[in-house]
Amino acid sequence: MKVNEIFYSLQGEGYHTGTAATFVRLSGCNLHCPFCDTQHAEGTEMSDAEIVAAVRENPSRLVVITGGEPSLQLTKSLVNALHDADKMVAVETNGTHRLPGNVDWITLSPKDAFLGGEAEVVLRYVDEIKVIFDGVHSPRIYDGIMCTHARFLQPLDTGDPVRNAEIVKSAIEYIGRDPRWRLSLQIHKMLNIR
Repeated sequence: MKVNEIFYSLQGEGYHTGTAATFVRLSGCNLHCPFCDTQHAEGTEMSDAEIVAAVRENPSRLVVITGGEPSLQLTKSLVNALHDADKMVAVETNGTHRLPGNVDWITLSPKDAFLGGEAEVVLRYVDEIKVIFDGVHSPRIYDGIMCTHARFLQPLDTGDPVRNAEIVKSAIEYIGRDPRWRLSLQIHKMLNIR
């Protein structure tokens, strides 16, 4: 697999916010979101064994496979190898491709609201849905997707503190009107950690 980076930090968003985790960022993505804040094209080819060895250097049980778009590369064999190392495997995906069936936790972050037909979601069973909220478009609730834990609105980070504050305020107001949603803030950015 082409790996952009492996690092240890706290999960900064969604259901597992604040949990220590090893992040495995895979290179490449099939979408071109206008707000993407990840440089994920570069990377190093690594085997399952090399990835597991790097993950074992950290004490956390949670491993977050992210990207780019991890579904383009993630294999059942890597997930099995991480399980053999007593790790829980979570994947953050845009949902446009299927995932191996042995993943422990799926975070769906659909981008179809921003990219139209280019980003059709094919997943139907996930653990959490995390929708980027721009303060302009009403988010889809994704009723056709079985979500076992929570649906999160995550305010878009525009890089402009004034606009970001407006978007957060709008997200809070939206959740007040539609309590099926929960707020997810990117605390890793607030705390200036990876």
